[in-house]
Amino acid sequence: MKLYYAPGACSLSPHIALREAELPFQLVKVDTKTKKLADGGDFWSINRKGYVPCLELDNGERLTEGPAIVQYIADRVPAKKLAPENGSLPRYRLQEWLNYVTSELHKGYGALFAPTTPEDYKPVARERLTQRYELVDSTLQKQPYLLGSAFSVADPYLFVVTNWAPHLGVNLDRFKALQAFQGRMRERPTVMAALKAEGLS
Repeated sequence: MKLYYAPGACSLSPHIALREAELPFQLVKVDTKTKKLADGGDFWSINRKGYVPCLELDNGERLTEGPAIVQYIADRVPAKKLAPENGSLPRYRLQEWLNYVTSELHKGYGALFAPTTPEDYKPVARERLTQRYELVDSTLQKQPYLLGSAFSVADPYLFVVTNWAPHLGVNLDRFKALQAFQGRMRERPTVMAALKAEGLS
């Protein structure tokens, strides 16, 4: 498999998931501004959406969208228990969290990344994000991971988008359980290996 990624982008989430799954894969770096690959190739020809992540399967098919990719990875190695069994209520809880992270957190950071966002709107975006983190922190006060006592593929996604906060002026210091979660995630060998591979450690 090939994972098309940009360092520190949301593609870091499936990158971590692949390492947790211990599946063989190749990293292909993408310049998200120029849409060029490291070898000069055109990323638009790989993914018509023009953004990462994109996972190319061994048969040549490609998957996009992080929540779909991480579930695919988890289902390749059910013995690793990176996702609850398909059709079970816990699996829908996983999807619930993946959707929350993607729509309420990940999308919320978009306004802060965009160069066209008016400066007077950015405090509003930051406040909205901190409100969304209230639910996350209250959940992590009761359990170490989003689904409970066990790590799942929802956790790297939360970790990755939350890593953007200090770079974009989003103050999450009051969320102690969230900060403890981020610390636990940074100590996972797979996370350390992924950060190192992307030049982020």
